[in-house]
Amino acid sequence: MIPTNNNAIVLTNGLLTSPDAKTAHGLIRGTERFTIIGIVDSKETAGKEAGELLDGKNRNIPVFENLESAISNLSNIHYLVIGVATVGGKLPGNMLEVVIKAINAGISIVNGLHEYLNEKPDVVALAKSKGVTLTDVRKPKSREDLHFWTGEIYKVKAPIIAVIGMDCAMGKRTTARMLRQACESNGINGQMIYTGQTGWLQGGKYGFVFDSTLNDFVSGELENAIVSCWKETIADIIFLEGQSSLRNPSGPCGIELLISGNAKHVVLLFAPKRKYFDNDEHWGSIPSVESEIEIIEKLGSKVIALAVNTEDCTSEEAFAYQNEYEQKLNIPVLLPIQEGVHKIIPVLKSLNK
Repeated sequence: MIPTNNNAIVLTNGLLTSPDAKTAHGLIRGTERFTIIGIVDSKETAGKEAGELLDGKNRNIPVFENLESAISNLSNIHYLVIGVATVGGKLPGNMLEVVIKAINAGISIVNGLHEYLNEKPDVVALAKSKGVTLTDVRKPKSREDLHFWTGEIYKVKAPIIAVIGMDCAMGKRTTARMLRQACESNGINGQMIYTGQTGWLQGGKYGFVFDSTLNDFVSGELENAIVSCWKETIADIIFLEGQSSLRNPSGPCGIELLISGNAKHVVLLFAPKRKYFDNDEHWGSIPSVESEIEIIEKLGSKVIALAVNTEDCTSEEAFAYQNEYEQKLNIPVLLPIQEGVHKIIPVLKSLNK
């Protein structure tokens, strides 16, 4: 495992302001595994500050046009992290060129895509010759390291809360992380189970990479992560990072968290301005929040809060949506980016009595 607090730059190659760079967005917002000291993106964003571009909050992370500029302006770069999540997990050719340049400059690479650097003999040989490491975060575990579901999940006494969304790239991981942090600041031992590569990159100790796990072992890996977390941390509350959505046709996901993970409580994310799954009309319209809640409750779980992804919303619209859905649903409606998630703390405290 990579030691914590090592200087890293994040490669986005022109995608920094797009949803494809959600891995970079997570790292910009915070990580305990690395110290992010720069972003390599494009001429258009060079010279700007990454946090300001992301959500208007300066985090002192400069953006550079290319790798050469980053190396010239920064010192002690230990890692280059590939900060995009492409369709199918393919590594774009122009990014591979940057990776090779970084290796030649003595920088180790951390890759969260499905295309593994350790399966490219030329890249492996180059890394070995330069004395740097290649880490493929999504590389599947070996068969002997996988867990099958046992039912031990039912011994966990802490409330388990699934943070799921109405579509991909809704902010599920960010919201789960913010919930954990809000618990910490309120004297609650909240823990988070990551289910994607970015959660690991941000320093997650308990979890697994969902889409790199053989289907037969998804429920077991989920259970093992939750049970291990509860036993080792004596958590008051455990948050599960969701993936995709219950009804996204490109990769429906979430029932595993409710059934195999025994999450009896849900924080549901939605984006009121997003009409279609993955913003693709061909994939179909995103159903109503009310219908999603109905499905979740029929599966035996309860939605305890709604969280709003306010993409394409003005500030006034965001607060209007918050007010509208609080009146409709009579549950807390969170605006994670605008207000944080502390509004849910009284609900969490009531679950832990």
